[in-house]
Parts: sequence; C-alpha cells; structure tokens
Amino acid sequence: MKIQIGKFLNKRLKELGIQQVFGVPGDFNLSYLEQIEESVELEFVGNCNELNAAYATDGYARNKGFGAFVTTYGVGDLSAIGGIAGSYTENIAVIHISGAPPLHAMQNKALLHHTLVDGNYHNVMNCMKEFTVAQALLTPSNAAYEIDRVLKTCWLERRPVHLQLPSDITHLEIEVDNSPLILSKQQSDQKQLEDVLTLLSQMMNTAKTPVIVIDIEADRFNVVPSIKNISQRFNIPYVCLSPAKNIIDEHSAFYLGVYAGAATQPDIKQLVENSDCLIGIGLRFTDASTALFTHRINEQSFVNIKRYDLSIGSRQFPGIIMSELLSRLETSSTIEPQTDFVKKVEMQSQPIVVQNKADKVYQNIFWQYIAEFIREEDIIFGEVGTSNIALSSLKLPKTAKYIAQPIWGAIGYTVPALFGSLMAEKDRRQLLFIGDGSLQLTVQEISSMVRYGLKPIIFILNNYGYTIERFILGKHAKYNDVHNWQYTKLMEVFDENHAYTTAIVETISDLEQALSIAIKHENLTLIEVRLDPLDAPEKLKTFAKAFAKYDYGEKFYAQMVND
Repeated sequence: MKIQIGKFLNKRLKELGIQQVFGVPGDFNLSYLEQIEESVELEFVGNCNELNAAYATDGYARNKGFGAFVTTYGVGDLSAIGGIAGSYTENIAVIHISGAPPLHAMQNKALLHHTLVDGNYHNVMNCMKEFTVAQALLTPSNAAYEIDRVLKTCWLERRPVHLQLPSDITHLEIEVDNSPLILSKQQSDQKQLEDVLTLLSQMMNTAKTPVIVIDIEADRFNVVPSIKNISQRFNIPYVCLSPAKNIIDEHSAFYLGVYAGAATQPDIKQLVENSDCLIGIGLRFTDASTALFTHRINEQSFVNIKRYDLSIGSRQFPGIIMSELLSRLETSSTIEPQTDFVKKVEMQSQPIVVQNKADKVYQNIFWQYIAEFIREEDIIFGEVGTSNIALSSLKLPKTAKYIAQPIWGAIGYTVPALFGSLMAEKDRRQLLFIGDGSLQLTVQEISSMVRYGLKPIIFILNNYGYTIERFILGKHAKYNDVHNWQYTKLMEVFDENHAYTTAIVETISDLEQALSIAIKHENLTLIEVRLDPLDAPEKLKTFAKAFAKYDYGEKFYAQMVND
C-alpha cells in the first residue's frame, strides 16, 4: 500500500488509541501538522509551550495508555526535555515527534536557525537518547520500519520515544504493509517459567505470613487485576509503596496500607519485614518511597518480580514475563489458600468537629473536608509537596484515580498534566491540588482548559512560597518566598466569557461555601485557599527533616537549625 509518511505515522497513532496530539507549531513541523489537520480521527491540541505539551501528553497517556506530542527541532525539543525525562522516570508511554529541518539541509550541514549553527545535526538526538528508549531520524527509505520499531519499543518499555520527521519528507509516499500495528505480548521461556511456578508454589504453600508488595509498575504493565485475584484466591494481604497510591482497592480487606521503611505503621512494618514469603511486584525502592532507604527486606524470602525477569533470594531467573507469570499464578491449582489470613484493623473515620466556622482554615481541617468532598470516579491530581503528601494519607474511593509525579517530582507538572487528562477523560470530574509556587511555573495551561471548554476544580494552596522547602532548609529565608498573585483574577485574563467560578478561602465558613458551589461542577472552578507559610501536614515535617539531614549532613543541618 502506498501512503504518505506523515499519514502513515498518523495511522499508527490512531491504532494505539490516540485521538489528540499535543504540541506547539513551529516552522519545521507545519507540514506534518497539516496532515493532522486533514485527519478525521486525530485532533491537534495546542499548548502554551513545549514543556507543558510534554506534561499534558504524560497526563493524557496515564488515561489512554499512549500519548503523542509535536515540537519543532532544537528549541522546541530542548524545551520539552524535562517533561520527557519525567515520563521516562514514571514509566509513561509518550511519543515525541520532532519536526526536523529538511533532510537535504541536514545532509548538507546547512547553518540553520533553531540549531547551534555549526552544522551538527546529531546533538539534539544525542540529548534525546538519554531520556527515551528508542529514537529514529525518519527517511523515505526507513520510515515504514522505524516508525513501527520505535512504537513497539514504547509499548514494551512504557517509556518515551523520539521521532525526528524532516519537514520535506512528510508528504512523500512510501510502500507499507497495510496490516495494523501488532503489539504482541512477549513470551516467557517456558521451561524457566515452569521451574519458577514450582518454586513459588512451594514457597507459598509453606509460608505462614506471605505478603504482596505493589509498586507503580503493576499499574503501568496492567497486572493489577491479576494481583487482586491472587490476593483474594489465596488469602494473601497486600501493601503498596507510596507511588502506587490507589492503583488497587484500598478498601479491600486484603489491603493493609503503605509500606515506607521506617515511616511505616509498626504492625505493617513488622509483617512486611518479617514475612517468610514477600512477593514484590514491579518494585523500585527509591529514597522517597522508603523514607531514605530505611526498608529492611528479608532477602532470602523475597520474590522480586520485575517486568521481564525475576529473582528469588539470590537466584536469578531471566526470561520471565511479569504478566504471564501472574496470570499463571492466579489460576494455579497447586497453591493452597492461607488459613491464617492477616486482617487489618479498620480505623474509624472521625467526624469533622468545628468549634467556630469563623476560625481560620489550617491544613489539618482542610484535608478533612477534602476527604468528604472526593467521590467515586474522580481523577485527583496531587502536586509534589504539601498536596501529594496530604493526599497520600487519605483513603480514596476505590474507583477514584490518583495522579502524581512522586519520583521525578517536577513542580508545576500537574497543571498541564491535568489538561491532558481532561482531554482524555472529558466526562469525569477532575480535581487538582497545587501550591502557589508550583502553579506559577505552568499556570498558563489553565487558558488551554478554557479554550477547550474543560471544567476542572482547581485548589490553589497559597502558603506564600515553598512550604516543603522551608521545612527542609531556610524556614524564614527569602529564597523560599514567591511573589503573591491575585490568583482568582487570573481567570479574568484567561476567559473573556467569564464561564468560571472562583472563591477565596480564609475561614472554615469560606471553605464550606466554596465546596458547596464546587460540588455543582457547572464551570471551571478555581479556589484559592490561603494558608500560613509554616502550616503543613505533620508527615511533611517529618519527611523534610529526614531529607535535610540526608542532603546536607547532620552537622550542617544541626548548625542551620540552631542558627
């Protein structure tokens, strides 16, 4: 079949379930954008800048499975690279399409704008190689093969890929196979798989206190249903690392809570660390998820299931596919259910007690109200810092979805990511909780939400600076201040039609009134919550102190605190 290169790429994007392509126009990508414009099934969604486009694509992909965005060569690519790196860290399948200079100019080393004017056309690609799992400079001779190779790698690794599409080849026709892109599942080595299943059956049948520990890769590689079935069928409780917030039912009798090393609830900590069959699924023991590497795992009884390999104690088993192994486990007839199932102690939720509604709002009371406000099916964004730490402590409805960027931790990520998520799931209520400092990095993407008629509920926690940084170092330092804006008046700039709702919250009465309006969800709603600069969840204070000692050393930290 004959097809234009750009249209072939579009065909493949549609086959991946992509309906919107984000990005920023630039002279080297306009010919490709014309082909998106012509498409009935693809829509180009413009962003305010390339970094925001990368973040928006990340948010979109967290709902759709894949996301794609377009930039122009050099200036656009490097503006987006921070967002691409975040998607790499968090295992998000993002396709970055760079409109490159014409192929003849690249081959002749022409001194063009958007380059370093040295004739070098490898430098941008070299940058992208560090933050993507596959890359290709497309040409008429390789486009059919390379597009499929790169997209399949994106699927296998659930990480970003990079395609350079020269401006003068988008409309050239190439011969391609008319069959759809096949994202086939990898197969385990069957002998190895059977050996592992035998070993696991023996371990699980002799274990007295088996526990499953889940991390975010369980969600990225679509194995959460298998984990639930294994847990329920064999009466094995599970815990999550903090990045896996709400990817599995937190209301289940089998869910014990969050494991975070020394910061774990004592009974959960003892159970996990003393388990005689600890089954880890997609684990990454990062500083943030382990309270600075304070996890203590019994390596001899540790089953570490990764995407494409596995270890049991000191024994390594390459060639094992996570999804296939878990699928076989959930239907195994050789594993007996646990008889002494460990049940968690349910903590009864306490009613909100308010002495005087004219009292000032503080973090502790604010999050109690939010816990009541959140409902089934919500998509909730927690910006790194106060919001993510507070939301991580709330028990969310089992059908709610929680999105954060806890590992890469780029402040400002959630505003454009919310925009991308809204484009993917327009019918679900979506909430954003973000601090004033983070908001100022990417605030302009709220205008894109207005442009496309989207209606999120945005809570700005205005504590006049970087509260989490204040508790790490510089509690009263000017470098942790940000200039205060009239945040609700931003909507006057972004929306000339005034199709929005705003509120300023300073008291408990203000909060109740704002939430009563927001729950109607008639318009884009922006609520500024004014908080004291040093008002923070207790968990954040503990977290910040530990990180300060780790980052700067005990002696320096003690000196700074005393000063």
